[in-house]
Amino acid sequence: MVGIFKKGGAECGGSSCAAASGCQAMTRMLLLCASLSLASANLSFAQTPTQPAPAVPAPAAPAPRAWQSLSPQQQHLLQGFQGKWDSLPAERQQALARGSHRWLSMTPEQRVGAQQRFAQWRAMPPEQRQLVRQRWQQFKSLPPEQQARVRESFRRFRQMPMQQRQELRRQWRQMTPDQRRRSVQRGAAPPSRHNPR
Repeated sequence: MVGIFKKGGAECGGSSCAAASGCQAMTRMLLLCASLSLASANLSFAQTPTQPAPAVPAPAAPAPRAWQSLSPQQQHLLQGFQGKWDSLPAERQQALARGSHRWLSMTPEQRVGAQQRFAQWRAMPPEQRQLVRQRWQQFKSLPPEQQARVRESFRRFRQMPMQQRQELRRQWRQMTPDQRRRSVQRGAAPPSRHNPR
């Protein structure tokens, strides 16, 4: 989800405005779905009684992972860690083993995408990374049904033509924080210059 609301997009003019206004109904519906999903998540958190959570035993610390337990392909991929593998914390060893396994199971196209996302992540200022981490934690704290609704809304957003996505981003950026909050609460689309109300 990183980079979804980047600045970009051309100003609307001529026949592109006609095309954009022809897609307004679909755009409003998708924004409405996403807004309602997020609003219902916020409302359900607001209505949750504040009772102490039952005591849950702490998960057991992961066991160290032996270098020899890695496949030859994983060892090749992680060769920079070989000399210091035994001094790494068990959590780091497990994370590297999982990551290398995931990398090896990717198609070449998936690897290119992963490299691009990693480069984008590394280029972010630390404050933006922290914001992304916080939003990810908020998302992970949603119930599975709400996570599924948000994922579906995001999937539909990504399937929109680029021009529609840029228009939605532009409209969202032009809203004040109060307009955004009210829009999400009532499930309305952002105001549009092409379709007066």
